[in-house]
Amino acid sequence: MMRSLYSGVSGLRVHQTKMDVIGNNIANVNTIGFKASTVQFSDVFYQTTQSASGANEQTGLAGMNAKQIGLGTTLASISAAMSTQGGAQRTDNATDIMITGNSFFVVNNGAGNYFTKNGSFTIDGAGYLATETGYYVMGWSPDTDNPNKIKQNTVDKIAIQTPDNATTPPESTTDVTLKGNIDKTDSDLTGKGYVITSEIFDNLGNAYTVKFKLTAPTGTTASAVNTYKMDLVDVTDKDGKSALYNATSNAGGVIKTVAYGGVTYTVGDDGKGTGTGDSNVVRFDAATGAFIGTGSTAVTPETTTLNLVITSDSDKPAAGTGATATPKVPLFGDKDGTIKFDCSTITQYSTTGACSISGSKGSLQNTGAGKKVGNLSGISIQADGKIYGSYDNGTSKLLGQIAVATFSNPAGLEAIGGSLFSATQNSGEFDGKGVDVTADGGKFSTGVVEMSNVDLSAEFTSMITTQRGFQANSRIITTSDTLLEELINLKR
Repeated sequence: MMRSLYSGVSGLRVHQTKMDVIGNNIANVNTIGFKASTVQFSDVFYQTTQSASGANEQTGLAGMNAKQIGLGTTLASISAAMSTQGGAQRTDNATDIMITGNSFFVVNNGAGNYFTKNGSFTIDGAGYLATETGYYVMGWSPDTDNPNKIKQNTVDKIAIQTPDNATTPPESTTDVTLKGNIDKTDSDLTGKGYVITSEIFDNLGNAYTVKFKLTAPTGTTASAVNTYKMDLVDVTDKDGKSALYNATSNAGGVIKTVAYGGVTYTVGDDGKGTGTGDSNVVRFDAATGAFIGTGSTAVTPETTTLNLVITSDSDKPAAGTGATATPKVPLFGDKDGTIKFDCSTITQYSTTGACSISGSKGSLQNTGAGKKVGNLSGISIQADGKIYGSYDNGTSKLLGQIAVATFSNPAGLEAIGGSLFSATQNSGEFDGKGVDVTADGGKFSTGVVEMSNVDLSAEFTSMITTQRGFQANSRIITTSDTLLEELINLKR
């Protein structure tokens, strides 16, 4: 039998395999994270009819090359172009991520870790980051000792909208800043009083409004004419109900106290209380820029701040002022809360005939404003894979970080379908910990995914050459058959 027949058959086989690979590449031209493959052929075997010989000085013959007849071709390799980056497709989905670099996402189905370039992720019903096919995206969680840092240990699933991350705790207000101008010509100062309000939060995240009343000096002495009286009127909740008095009777409820300069003024239900001097007021001395007591005892100011203390319900009015009445739930739960009201920037100019004082949560250094309970409103993924949760109270919280895997030979990974790869002996093993995506200069881009790296122009060109190669090998068979036919017809 003619050797060319089998050479032609081997050529048909490898070109058919190459066509299969080309077809798979083109079929996956729009598959997210797909890596195109290329086929390499090699000659398979040679029949040597005469070995090579060197020059012979004795006979005078020159050297001769070997005489070998090739017996066809075989498949040398099918390699995926792992290092070639696919194009970016915009999705505007916050959980869609593209890796720039040679690393891979680590995903897990409960049985083991796998690797992918497909960054089309979602958040599952339990609140974890996952692929569309139900694999968990693996990464690291915040350090329990320092929630603002990531602890890079063995990779695990990443919690996003779990109950622990659904909310952030509230913070009680500790500082309020009063700003503006006291205009002594304002008629409210000598009448009903100029009302100053400021919103605060308790330690449960509930919002309240603190109300003060500013009135003009009533004395005639040199010091008195510059002293304005500032009364704590009430603290009300979001529905306008008092947080300091019983709902049905001002004779019972939580005591109001004002502490300043080491002296505590208790505001009783009848407005008289038990503190030193006229206990329900603290006065602001515009001449010295300080708050002072109104009785015979003056308060020595530490700074120009007024400390409002809301006490717990264990502090009740003295006998005769409603001590038997049921107190309300205290404003700060089971804790006393102290709020500093900074008045250091208040001025005293007569300009418009109206005071213009307002209160705002927080100190001049923007601290102590307090916060309500924060509900998760969105997430953002940084270039290094750190995931932050945004909450509707302004809080930002570190939720975790996406880890990646790197391999010394990415082309050695085994494709298992579903845009997934598994590690092999020739790719290198995964250590179970992963690395930061920036370790090799890579980064994450959000709102985009990596498309396939299939080059259609190259694929169609390969298709043409593959078709011609198949056609030529088929001609080897038909021509060889013609030769055999001529051989058989020799006896006719």
